Amino acid sequence: MLSLSKNAQIVLEKRYLQKNDQGVPIETPEEMFQRVAKTIASAEKNYKKSAREIKQLEKEFYRIMTALEFLPNSPTLMNAGRPLGQLSACFVLPIDDSMESIFETIKNTALIHQSGGGTGFSFSRLRPAGDMVKSTHGVSSGPISFMEVFNAATEAIKQGGTRRGANMGILRVDHPDIQKFITAKQDSTKLNNFNISVGITEKFMEAVKKNEEYELINPRTKLPVARLKAKDVFDQIVNLAWKNGEPGIVFLDRLNRDNPTPKLGEIESTNPCGEQPLLPYESCNLGSINLAKMLKVSKDTVSIDWNKLKSVVHLAVRFLDNVIDINRYPIPMIEQMTKGNRKIGLGVMGFADMLIQLSVPYNSDTALKLAEEIMSFIAKEAKKTSQELAKERGAFPNFKGSIYDKPGAKKLRNATTTTIAPTGSIGIIAGCSSGIEPLFAISYIRKTGLGNVDLTEVNPLFENIAKKRGFYSEALMQKIAELGSVQGIAEVPDDVKKIFVTAHDIAPEWHLKMQAAFQKYVDNAVSKTVNFPNSATPDDVAKVYWLAYELGCKGVTVYRHGSREEQVINIGKQNDSTSIRKHRVTPRPRPSISRGFTEKIKTGCGNLYVTVNEDEHGLCEVFTAMGKSGGCMASQSEATGRLISLALQAGVDPELIIKHLKGIRCPLPFWENGSVTLSCADAIGKAMQHYLERNHPVTVEPVKKETVQKTLVGICPQCPECGMLLEYQEGCIICRACGFSKCG
Repeated sequence: MLSLSKNAQIVLEKRYLQKNDQGVPIETPEEMFQRVAKTIASAEKNYKKSAREIKQLEKEFYRIMTALEFLPNSPTLMNAGRPLGQLSACFVLPIDDSMESIFETIKNTALIHQSGGGTGFSFSRLRPAGDMVKSTHGVSSGPISFMEVFNAATEAIKQGGTRRGANMGILRVDHPDIQKFITAKQDSTKLNNFNISVGITEKFMEAVKKNEEYELINPRTKLPVARLKAKDVFDQIVNLAWKNGEPGIVFLDRLNRDNPTPKLGEIESTNPCGEQPLLPYESCNLGSINLAKMLKVSKDTVSIDWNKLKSVVHLAVRFLDNVIDINRYPIPMIEQMTKGNRKIGLGVMGFADMLIQLSVPYNSDTALKLAEEIMSFIAKEAKKTSQELAKERGAFPNFKGSIYDKPGAKKLRNATTTTIAPTGSIGIIAGCSSGIEPLFAISYIRKTGLGNVDLTEVNPLFENIAKKRGFYSEALMQKIAELGSVQGIAEVPDDVKKIFVTAHDIAPEWHLKMQAAFQKYVDNAVSKTVNFPNSATPDDVAKVYWLAYELGCKGVTVYRHGSREEQVINIGKQNDSTSIRKHRVTPRPRPSISRGFTEKIKTGCGNLYVTVNEDEHGLCEVFTAMGKSGGCMASQSEATGRLISLALQAGVDPELIIKHLKGIRCPLPFWENGSVTLSCADAIGKAMQHYLERNHPVTVEPVKKETVQKTLVGICPQCPECGMLLEYQEGCIICRACGFSKCG
């Protein structure tokens, strides 16, 4: 019988189950799994299987899904057996250096996002900003400007209410616009539908190591146009990643070292979370095995059930290969490339849950050894199944000339078989930990929206052990929820603390070592976030980047706790009114004389005059005047200025105010000289930014550890849909309560 958590039921009803025109689900979770199992098993007709054999396989597919032992990627669960029929999660599209190619790709991106897929692009073929455009005798606006066009197109596409558009943007480190790319997301209102990563080369890393310069190459002419000091560029990447988690890095030469079909072209990009490198026009469908279900108990001893794992791997590989045949592809070129290479990506989830049940700390050599043992076993059995399918159905069409095409080598049905993908939503359905990530929180407080009634939710494995060992209490669970961790809590036994470590309890090096352990036996790549405490410095980030390079990872994504401005202050109960009153701030007095400038900005409501002034402590006030008009527009802009002035005088960081003002939209945006003012608030934010840039250039300064107050662990922003805790994991932001994801 299918057993689902409350969160799993919410996610399924909201995003996966078929609905009628009123948005009411018209199928149960069991019926959804039956729909998927029947549809995927029907591919066996292509290989002359009997009706009885197909029915039996349908039952097996249904069994492993309802037992929550294996789940395919979200588009398969959503769309199999339904009119849309698009079942793949990952796509990479090419962008050539022409207007026709750019806008053809935007069109194809729209079709993919509409069908529930995520897209990756390399913008490295586009000529740099300021370069010559022969056809118009003008100059190029460069890759960043076109990324903004892709971002706007993604914003406009609604994926049937089930998944959001998500993109990966990659630029080679030797592109002339690389420094503009590195800082492209320093303004948090920009490119918010993109993850971005710098395409790193071995040549660049060697130049960093030797403290040498390297060449920037114009992709149009293929000629060097400038030289930069590699260490300066590396430090810039590190500082921006330290500041807000982006850009990540992708080791391009390593992606191509493992490219199974090099004669078909170079791998230039990955899917949005970085775990699936693909050739242009390729797609890949993914699925994950729940390792928490691959255990057996004998005489109170828990161990890995290798026979069960083997059986599930064989069924999962057949399932994913069938998806390729059943799939309805957005455009013919994607179908051709996908069926030519037949790439699949079988991965895992529930790894942290497995370690807990085996009493193995995540941050231990034993855990690393287990990771290698498990993934090497899965990889070996997946390849065996692919070989068996090749005997039955034939090798993938592009096998000839592939890296497997060697004398005496066995043929394979699939060019790749393994990927460690994000499992945010399907992990919620399975009720297990995400991918290969550690637990994000042991306990947290769920806001019910019913007055002052809040519920404390506890990891079920921890709750069971706490009750069994006799240290469970509601008060303790609430205490853990408020702190976000069991470390340092006297009531929790030391041996329990060792195995119940969260992402923020673990040193960054252990995150990276675990990623590298899995990567050794994965064809494609590994989705994993390396978590840092808020007190980490850019040097700490640099060390992890070097460790990723030395350990053979294909890329790395980092997140320093509290480094994005949408992060809230705490995870536990809100401070009571007495505590809040104690921490109220009195704004400093306005000086009798202040200095500044006034900027005129055209808005959809008229000319807005913004005056920005400062005193000896920094920015202190903002005044606004709306041309000759009065009424609501003038009064609202005056009120905005007064509130900003009050915040500045109370010591609020001007950059934080700017970030909250910029990007606010009204119905009357105003375009001028290629830029847009979205609203009066947006105009005020821009004027403040212009003042800072003109008088106080903003730089990213390394912060010394001793000057940073360490914040509580487990702190994270609230979900915009349900208000629950968001998690920074697997290169993405997810909500385990409702399934919200910023990566699709």
